[in-house]
Amino acid sequence: MSNNYSSQVQDGKNAKSIKCKYCTSVMLKPAAANFEEGEHELPTITQNVKSASTITETVTAFWKVDDMFTFDNIGFSNTVGTTKYLACADCDAGPVGYHDLNTKISYVALCRIEYV
Repeated sequence: MSNNYSSQVQDGKNAKSIKCKYCTSVMLKPAAANFEEGEHELPTITQNVKSASTITETVTAFWKVDDMFTFDNIGFSNTVGTTKYLACADCDAGPVGYHDLNTKISYVALCRIEYV
């Protein structure tokens, strides 16, 4: 585990509530998700919606949420193939992560959220 995130992880789970970076909306309560490392390409949050191509970045650290009903506030936005992107339910900022339609597991990118 990267030292950047070690203070946010306790017993493999999120130590604090997870909230949107752009508003006060709480997405997950403490101990609701498991820390998981792995690579996934996510579209960047700030990009021109009129652009012909999507700019992505590789994200490597996630909060894994096994049941979508665990979330307090989350929105499901665009679907691309077997992936549905996650956004803040209150301000629509995103994607903050993704939901795998095959496994029904959601992944919230640590670099795209804050803690309360």
